[in-house]
Amino acid sequence: MTNRPKPRPEHRLDDGSEHQSEHQSEHGSEDRRDRWPDCDSRYDACRTPPPRAARRLRRTARAAALLALALLLAGGAATGCGGRATTHHKPGTSHEQASGSAGTLLTATDATGHRLREVPAQGAPEVQLTVRPDSEDGWNLQLAVKNYRFTPDSTGGAALPGAGHAHLELDGRKLARLYGPWFHLPAAQVPAGAHTLTVRLYADDHTAWAVSGKPVEGTAQLTATAPGQAGGHSHGESPAPAPAPTSTPTPEQADRTVAITVRDGKVSPAPARTELRRGERVALRVTSDRADTLHVHGYDKELVLPAGQEATLVLTVDRTGLFEVETHESNLVLTQLLVR
Repeated sequence: MTNRPKPRPEHRLDDGSEHQSEHQSEHGSEDRRDRWPDCDSRYDACRTPPPRAARRLRRTARAAALLALALLLAGGAATGCGGRATTHHKPGTSHEQASGSAGTLLTATDATGHRLREVPAQGAPEVQLTVRPDSEDGWNLQLAVKNYRFTPDSTGGAALPGAGHAHLELDGRKLARLYGPWFHLPAAQVPAGAHTLTVRLYADDHTAWAVSGKPVEGTAQLTATAPGQAGGHSHGESPAPAPAPTSTPTPEQADRTVAITVRDGKVSPAPARTELRRGERVALRVTSDRADTLHVHGYDKELVLPAGQEATLVLTVDRTGLFEVETHESNLVLTQLLVR
């Protein structure tokens, strides 16, 4: 008698489908329709991937999420730590003092109201001021600094160790903001008599560097004589009249005129962007109810603003970019020059 193999036991599911082995009973149907959703829609297995595939999908999704998070954190670190500090803030608002990690921000202020940033005496910034008469007009000032560097491109950003700018004062009255070791002081800005010049070092966030509660500064004495007198700086028999601190250009001298009024700490019209083409001349005509100084970032141009009087600065915009026009004492943005 020929031995025939025994048929495999069959069992039937509730829906009438058959499994023909114990292996199939334990691990599910071998039918391709039970493995992936390409099969007939009446199988529940078509709706959900098998456990092993589901685990692979979860691992892939988790890895993608971790990668996205890592890229986000890396991008934020590059911008917040390694990038350049910003030099702009919202038009019409004052500078926000960035906390920074350099030194300790004190509640005390200097004579002009800027908060002090205390640093240890060892390695602290230092400055010495030297005044030399100019052969043509006024004086040339030299700032000899130590443990310090001028950073005009990051003014308005966070305080960085040993970096920033300086303020020049005449008898306690601010004349200019300095972004380098040399400055020419015109004779027209110094009345006749004996005076004290002061230079003080500031961080990029406009806090004053300080040691032992005192601002880091240097002073020098200056004596100015009336034009034409001995010791003056006029040349020739008839001294020329001193140049006015401001000039009022005719319409032909400027391609664009921007009139601005500052009253009670508010700018009118509201600060906005003034669009210009490279090479154009713009006249900034400003009237302030308090004595102040106008400064054009990027061009390092300044203009004294007498209280209650109109003052005008004519500027040729020969560089493209976005440049803020602000006041020194009130720290207000007057406009933004967008040069294309």
